[in-house]
This record gives sequence, structure tokens and C-alpha cells, in this order.
Amino acid sequence: MNRYFKTIKRILILIGFVVSLQGLFAQRTTFNFNSDWQFKTGALEGASAKEFNTEAWTSVTLPHAYNQEEAFLKSIDEHTTGIVWYRKQFVLPEDAEGKKVFLEFEGIRQGGDIYVNGQHVGFHENGVMAFGLDVSDIVVFNEKPNTIALRIDNDWKYRQRSTNATYRWNNINFNANYGGIPKNVFLHITDKLYQTIPLYSNLKTTGVYVYATDFDIPKSQATVHVESEVKNEYEESKTVQYEIEVFDLDAKKIAEFSGPETKLQPNETTIISASKELEDLNFWSWGYGYLYTVKSKLKIDGKTIDEVSTQTGFRKTAFKDGKVYLNDRVLQMKGYAQRTSNEWPAIGMSVPAWLSDYSNRLMVESNANLVRWMHVTPWKQDIESCDRVGLIQAMPAGDAEKDSQGAHWQQRTSLMRDAIIYNRNSPSILFYESGNDAISESHMAEMKALRDTYDPYGGRAIGSREMLNSREAEYGGEMLYINKSARIPMWATEYSRDEGMRKYWDEFSPPFHKEGDGPLYKGEPATSYNHNQDRHAIEDVIRWNDYYVARPGTGHRVSSGGVNIIFSDTNTHYRGEQNYRTSGETDPMRIPKDGFYAHQVMWNGWVDIEKHGTHMLGHWNYKPGTVKDFYAVSTGEQAELFINGKSKGFGEREHSFLFTFENIDFEAGEVKVVSYDAEGNILSEDQKQTAGEAHEIRLTQLEKQHSFRADGADVALFEVEVVDQNGQRCPLDNSKIEFDLSGPATWIGGIADGPDNYIQSKILPVENGVNRFLIQSETEAGTIKIKAKASGLKTDSIKLESVPFITKNGLATELPGADLVSNLERGPTPQTRSFTKKRTPVFIRSGVTAGEDDNPYYSYDDNELTEWRNDGKAKTGWITYNLAREAAVNECVIKLTGWRIKKYPLRILAGDEVVFEGESWQSLGYISIPLKAVKTDKITVQLAGAQKEEDGFDDIVEVDPNKELDLFKDDEAAATTGQLRIVEIEFYESLKN
Repeated sequence: MNRYFKTIKRILILIGFVVSLQGLFAQRTTFNFNSDWQFKTGALEGASAKEFNTEAWTSVTLPHAYNQEEAFLKSIDEHTTGIVWYRKQFVLPEDAEGKKVFLEFEGIRQGGDIYVNGQHVGFHENGVMAFGLDVSDIVVFNEKPNTIALRIDNDWKYRQRSTNATYRWNNINFNANYGGIPKNVFLHITDKLYQTIPLYSNLKTTGVYVYATDFDIPKSQATVHVESEVKNEYEESKTVQYEIEVFDLDAKKIAEFSGPETKLQPNETTIISASKELEDLNFWSWGYGYLYTVKSKLKIDGKTIDEVSTQTGFRKTAFKDGKVYLNDRVLQMKGYAQRTSNEWPAIGMSVPAWLSDYSNRLMVESNANLVRWMHVTPWKQDIESCDRVGLIQAMPAGDAEKDSQGAHWQQRTSLMRDAIIYNRNSPSILFYESGNDAISESHMAEMKALRDTYDPYGGRAIGSREMLNSREAEYGGEMLYINKSARIPMWATEYSRDEGMRKYWDEFSPPFHKEGDGPLYKGEPATSYNHNQDRHAIEDVIRWNDYYVARPGTGHRVSSGGVNIIFSDTNTHYRGEQNYRTSGETDPMRIPKDGFYAHQVMWNGWVDIEKHGTHMLGHWNYKPGTVKDFYAVSTGEQAELFINGKSKGFGEREHSFLFTFENIDFEAGEVKVVSYDAEGNILSEDQKQTAGEAHEIRLTQLEKQHSFRADGADVALFEVEVVDQNGQRCPLDNSKIEFDLSGPATWIGGIADGPDNYIQSKILPVENGVNRFLIQSETEAGTIKIKAKASGLKTDSIKLESVPFITKNGLATELPGADLVSNLERGPTPQTRSFTKKRTPVFIRSGVTAGEDDNPYYSYDDNELTEWRNDGKAKTGWITYNLAREAAVNECVIKLTGWRIKKYPLRILAGDEVVFEGESWQSLGYISIPLKAVKTDKITVQLAGAQKEEDGFDDIVEVDPNKELDLFKDDEAAATTGQLRIVEIEFYESLKN
């Protein structure tokens, strides 16, 4: 009897297994298509054929740019270009016959033709965006091999076939030319009744769209909507049920709901949808990458025939009153304008997903909340990475500088359409950028129409750089200057363009680089592009302070922040002594410079500082007798310096965060800075110790919790340090380290100042006692050992194991980044206010001037592209403002035309009483003039003499030499000494009034 039941049990199990397989085969399967590729450069004849001799070709795993080894070896304009071929063979699963088969390319560079089994199946040209191909009728089955071949041209001057127009974003200044297939590729197998893939190019399909409405943030509620574009490619009609399941970050099902049954005719495509109000939601936020998995299922007679998993997050946004709101809390934008290539030495942009997380999470750790990808749409891997790490994104389409016309404009709108469709489920995208400079109102309206068509409920603002007076744009902001608004958010799209190498601490530390010393740039001294670390960090503080003092809470018109260009040094246009740009707050290996820690201190809050911090610039290992200024960045009102426990006094505070301690004598031991509030309570402190003599090398694998996959594309990141006997890093050591690598891995290396930047060299100097390097896996798993040695230092070694990666017939089921976890370190959005009110605005009711034809309203119209000016005669150089109420005004905030180059002698009167007399000063926008508080309802601003002209920021180089400087372009203005020109003016009184 027992034997009988065992037999029955086996039969039932087998039946269940078969049913399970049938269900599995009926649903879609997505394969990792990155393995087993080969490439060869050159315009080869016949390489598109199904059979072709590839014996001499190079074997690679994607993503892989054929010239990626040149990253940081060559300057951007010297990257190898030309024709390259990629090929691979693959065999489809047995159950694939009769199904739909799609290829998804996350992107190729620049233009490419794709062939399957010798047949041309499509081409793609923009060099940026993902695209798809339907190869269902071309591939072969029954274990027969298929061949795919791509001919790709990454010429800088590549032209669009249909129009013969170039692609303006294929640019030798900012878009590093890593050619070939530098991004991931996938193969999808679906039923003939399926949810489409969000790839508009070639396929013309839009996929699944998930969004939320009706948010109640305090109650953690929102209504979740899921829409799928569904296509029926059967020859008969089908009635389909649409079911949704929602899973939290722990893979726990939290909801299920369904939409109405839908009947689709043969070859019909339609949108079906379902929605439900969900409770106890975790809202995605800055530094809180909480994601849900939404499974949308198509069923026929209760059997699932297609299932799509969409990873997304839910958050509420608003863009109003000059501010950005995330989950009902005001957030001032703080972050970086990062090159979209986001590249690493000798491997370029083609890194595994975990390394994208590592790099992007570092931005969050510096307390950045925003990355503005520059000029072109980032690849899917970086977008999904920002979702996980909790980093807000501004997503561009594609652009060089300025507006476009004709074919160039059509290229841009097509790219924006494709990018919106492909990326609209990513919660981290809060901004769509329509251009890297101002575009026309009609063009802005066209871009908004694309957003409203394909992402009407995503909670994303669309705008462009500049757009200061646009009625169409939903955000704006200049590149170098400070903007404020009471209407749309204004945040600087890039600021602090200075450069400085990590190798240079200061003038007192080896290699004793004189601050600002370096080659000329365009025949002129380039001091701002050859900084030492301390000066570079100080400039970061100075530039951010302008945004900080104009933050929400400081008035009716505010700044919504800005992004520093750039986060990590990049293989793009440079002005300093290296052949790559060193503006980064980290070097190319993501080793922090002092500016990284300065931002960490200044940016620790949504608007106001919420957690106090202090960072001392530099090190504490000088020669005896050294006397130098010592700097600290701190959030306190006061900062005190201690050396070996003895106070050396309080620093001079400037720019809100910078404290300078002048003429400090070095003493070996401990240096400490203690920060206090106004009442003398300790807020934070930082300390450093003098390191001893260099003793040994220390190797550390970073992020070693990630498996090192033997797929031929994974990388491992290591740090190498020179330390003293106590294990403390030696901050002045620049030893050359010699490495030996054994086992199934390939040396990628790191970067340092020297011949060919030491790219791929197994001799790599540490700089300031530290460096980093990468190795890449091979397709064989095994033990890998790295040894490091240097003259006079104790050696070190490190081992790691690569784990097998299963790929069969060119297909793998393990998808890139599938095992990566979300960063939740900052926690959910706080329910408290993010700022306090600092002062009370006193509004202007009207203005009076000497000229009948003047329009004084231009000086207080919340439009920074208008100004009031008199006729140039000293006697008319005044304007009287009638206030909306009587008030004891104690502050005048003003933006004067020529703010960077002009000094205006001013007299300000409250009624008839002079409350200020003096000279304005140059700035990057606004200045705040203190006034004697006198109760009045009239304020007069007078020109009290002739202006002085002197550029206060002559090291700043405009990108466009013909760009109007500070709104000042006026052929007659330079000779007109009696002219008063006001862009915007505001008046404030203290809160207690």
C-alpha cells in the first residue's frame, strides 16, 4: 500500500512539474544576452553573413566598448573612431518556437546596422538611447544556431541617413566616444499575446506604465495605477484578464487587484489598466531608495500567458513657489552635474551595475540629493542605480549648446520621446531637461506635449537651462550665476567649474605644487583650473554659499539650489594640466578629495542644516618649522583649533561655512577643530593625527560583499595604501607600487600622474598615500591572488574567488544588477519642516522714477531677464518704491545689472532718512545690503556717483565667448557713468518686527 501511495505521489509531483513547466513556458523569459561576443575593427566585407571566419576576432562579454582601454589614456578628442563589427552565435530554447522573440539594446555608439542570420533587421543612429528589434520571423529554432552581427560606426562626424544631419551631441567636448556596444543587451521571448516592451525606436511600443496619485503622505496612502500596452498577434481574437500583484522590498506581496476583461481583435494593440488605493506605503525619498516590484499579468481562462515585473517607487512631488517639494517637504537641490559617461580608467562606462551603485551612492554619501546628467540621456544602468541609492536625477534628452532647428530639433524630440517611454517608471527622475541652454517657447511647449503624452502622471517637471522668463518651462536656472524665483524652481545647472588634482594637497606638501600653477589655457593663465586641494575645496564653499543664503526660508523669492560640475574627474574637455577634467570632488577612481567632505558638511539637510559637522582640510604631516594657514569647513557659529590639547584660538568665519586659522605653527601630534553654536555649546568636531614613517602596504577589496562573477565583464575594486606601523595612512607618501596578478582575471589598473597616466600599468604610484585599481573577471572561475610591493615597504597580498557564471548557447538567466539592494540609510522623508523662516518680506506696491516712459515694475517683476534702467543721466538715477505696508526695513536684496563686473555707488533712503550709503560689490548674482531700520512705506534707491568697472570673477570662462555677460551687453553702457540698472530688488524686515 505504501508503495502504491509513493507511486501515486510521484505521478502527482510529475504532473505538477509538467503543469509548472507549461506555465513557465507560456510566460515571457528575459535572457542576459551579454556573453560570447566577438569584435573586430575595420570595414570588413561579408561580416554580416550567417557564416563568417572570426578566428582572429577578440572575444568579449558585454557591455564593452571596443576602444574603452583608451579611457583617461587619451584626451576625449583623440579616442579611436571608425568601423567595428560585433558578432555572436546563440541557440534559442526548445519552447521558443511559435513565440515572439525581441532584442533589446540599451544603446550602441554611434550608428549601427544589425543583421540576424545574414538578414538586415534594422539600424539605430542616435548613439544614446535604447532600441528594440522584433526578430521572431528571422530566428531559427530546434537547437539550430543563430548568428547576430552588428556593423557600428562611431565617427565623430556621423550623419543621420535620412537627413544627412550630424548629431550635435556627438561632441568632442563632453560626450566621450566609447564606441561599439558599451551597454547591456537582452533577449525577450513572449507569447503572441503580450505586454509590449518600452522601446519606441524600431518597435514603436510603449510597454508598462506605473504611477501613483491621490497621495496622503501622513497616512502613507496612495492610489497605484498600472497601465500596459497589450498586443495580440494571434490570428483570432483573445479575451484577456489583467491582474496586478505588488511586492515590497522584502518580496512580500502587499496587494493584488485587477482590471476589466478586455477583448483584443487579431493584430490589435490597446492599453489596459488597473488601479487600487494602497496603504502602509514606503515612499521613495532622498537616500531612501525604497522600491516595489509590480507584476502585471495577462491571463486567458485563468492561465497566465504573460507576466512583466516592473521595479518602481512611489513619491509625491510639486514644483511651485520657487521650490521643489518631495513628499510634501521642501528640498533644496544640492548635487552634481555629472558627465553621462560616468566613466572609469581603462574601462570607460562599461562597468557592472554594482560599480554604478558604488559611484552613485558616493554622491548621496556626500549629501548630494541630485545628479544632473549632462547633455545626453544616461544609460539604463545608471538610471536604475539612482533608483536604488536614492539619488534624484535630471534626465536630458540630447543636446550640445543652445536651441536646435530642423533635423537637429527632430533628433532631440525623438530622443526625448524614447527616453521618457523607456525610463518613466524610475522614481528618481524628477526633472526632464529639454536643452543645455534656453530653447524657444514653442519648442518648450513641444517638449511638454511629449511629457504630457507619455508621462502625464509621473510628477516630473520639464524645463531647460536658462529659461528664466519662460511661461512654458517648469524649472530653469543659469550655468554660473544665482537665480531666484517665487514661481518656478530655479536651480543652477552647473557651477564651480574650477579644477584641481587630488595629488596636490597645498604648497607646503610634496610635490610642492604652487597654487594655480599650470599650462596656459587658450593663451591665458589657467589658475582656476590648476588648484591645490585646499583651494579647490575653499572655492566649493564660496560658490555654494550664494545658494545657501538664498535658500527657502530666506524670503518670497528663493533659490532652489544648484549642482556643482562635476562629481568624479572625467575623460572629457579639460582646462588644467591633465588630459582629462579634474573638476571632480573625487578622482577618477572615486577617491574623495577635500571638496567631497566639504560638501558633506554643507549639504547635511533638506534645506537648513539638520546635522552638524566639521571637516579640516588637508593633513597634519608637515616639516618642523612649517607655518601656514589652516582651514576647516563647519556648520557652527564658531570654530576653535586645538593642537595637542592647547587652544590656538578661534577661526575667522567667512561664507557661512569656512573658518580660517592664520599662521599656525606645525607641531607633530594631534590637531582638532571644535565647532560651537552661538551660546558656546559643542556641535561637532574633527581631528587628525600625525602619521609615522611609511612602513607597509595595505590592500583592501572594496564592496567585497558582491560576488565576483566569472562572466568576463565583472570587476573587483581594490584600495592600496601606504601606512605607518600603527596602520595609519601616510598622507605624503607617493611610492610606486608594483603589482603581480595571478589567476583567471585581467588587470585593468588605476590612474596616477605620470607617463600615459599609468593606464593599465602594473606599476602604480599611490598619491597622498592611497590609490585604487580594478581587475576584470575572465570566463573561468577560480582563485585570484594579487601581490603588492614597493622598495622599503612591507609587502601585502590579497585573495579572492571568482564564482561560476552559467551561460549556455549565448544566453544567461542571471540579469545584470538583479541582486543589488536598495540604500535606505537616510530613512524616510521626515514629517517636520525642512526650514525655518529667516526674515519677513515687505512687498512693493508700485514704483516711481523720473522718466515717464520708464517701467519700474521691471525691477520687481520676478523676471531676471528684465531690468529697470534710467536714461544714463545722473539726475535720473533714482527709483522710489511704495511699499505695500509700513515696515522697519532692515535689508535690501538686489541684483544689479553687471553684477559680476560693476560697482555702483548707492544711497538708500527710508522716506527722507538715509539708511545706507556706500558702494555695491561684485557677485555672482544677488547682494544683501544691510539697512538702518526705520519705519516707512517708501524706499528710494539712488545712484550716488559714477560706477566702477572691474571683473570680480575674471577666472570664470564663459562657455560661449559671445554670451552676454551679466545682462550687461550694451554698446553705450560702458561709457555711461550715470546709469542705474536694477534687475530685481527685494526688501525685508526682521522676524521680530
